[in-house]
Amino acid sequence: MPPPAQLPYAGGGTSRVRAEEMGLPWALPVAGALVRPWAPDDLPSLVQHANNPNVARQLRDRFPHPYEPAHGRGFLSWLARQQTPTVWAISVEGRGVGGIGLEVGQDVERESAEVGYWLGEPFWGRGIATAALDAVTARAFRLFDLSRIFAVPFAGNAASIRVLEKAGYVREGHLHRSAIKDGVIVDQYLYARYR
Repeated sequence: MPPPAQLPYAGGGTSRVRAEEMGLPWALPVAGALVRPWAPDDLPSLVQHANNPNVARQLRDRFPHPYEPAHGRGFLSWLARQQTPTVWAISVEGRGVGGIGLEVGQDVERESAEVGYWLGEPFWGRGIATAALDAVTARAFRLFDLSRIFAVPFAGNAASIRVLEKAGYVREGHLHRSAIKDGVIVDQYLYARYR
């Protein structure tokens, strides 16, 4: 059995979280959908759904567009090296069609984590992203000993804002002129959910 991974926790030490202790996969209340680890055989589906300008335009620039097989291989290789899994696939009928993950804060922000997510366009409007966000949020509070999980969507991303609100996140603020996307300065909102 591999050694447990180390993860900073609110008390200032480390929490040991094994992937198998996460209880994955997490079934979602949408037929055929679940949150699970990414797998090497997800590469074709990952590239198919990530290589979409309608997906990329709502994400940070570190999510490349066009999204090519080399990007997918690099991403899956990076995930394989994670000591404690913090990024998972959103799977529908056995195929990885989106992703969701956390960036756990450090130092004085160690009780918080930022959540991010995306979903392939053919699956929009079915409640899958909301269900995945709700499932990951609920488990992350317990697994990573967090008191707050937040997201920072672009102010013009009405669909993501709806997902956050349906999953119990509340708007904490309006970040004026706080980001640049495709050469345009844009506002962002700050949403959070609390333990």
